[in-house]
Amino acid sequence: MMADVRVDDPADFPPQEDTVERLWTPQRMTYVLRNSEDRPTKSKSKDCPFCDGPKKSDEDGLIAWRGTHVFAIMNLYPYNVGHLMICPYRHVGFITELDDAELFEFEKATTLAMKVMETVSHPDGYNIGINQGEVAGAGVAAHLHQHVVPRWNGDANFMPIVAQTRTMPILLSDQRDAYAKAFAQLASDYHLPLV
Repeated sequence: MMADVRVDDPADFPPQEDTVERLWTPQRMTYVLRNSEDRPTKSKSKDCPFCDGPKKSDEDGLIAWRGTHVFAIMNLYPYNVGHLMICPYRHVGFITELDDAELFEFEKATTLAMKVMETVSHPDGYNIGINQGEVAGAGVAAHLHQHVVPRWNGDANFMPIVAQTRTMPILLSDQRDAYAKAFAQLASDYHLPLV
């Protein structure tokens, strides 16, 4: 009976494009497509740091710039030195919920933030991103925010990997002050208000 069974040699298969194994589970689509009310969620505090921040002074709230529809705030737990976030004042979770004026200022403020960082800190590049929804990695999923993170060549080191520690060469308050000054000088070049 074994003569009737065909056994393919794995060496004859085309090479894999990546090294990730895949387990196909089509039965999981019922879970993925179910109503959002039925999905499990983690209970979180009702306090929103992006709603509370603008209620404080710029210094206490780590606000670097206030526009009409959005503001720039320092990250209290930065991925890298100089990490800013652009947030709408309105408490929405997804970019699709912004109206045209909010969306325009949201993206325009991101380009202004890059120019501010270039002026103050001279980075070699940037990470810019939005994690929409808790499942996508958003730490504060209920309030939309776009990360703008400056990066420098050769700045990464072993500390985060070996010691689970990030080195921060400047205090958040000093970085916020430098950014606020640059936002004040550059906002009009981007046709953005200072509120």
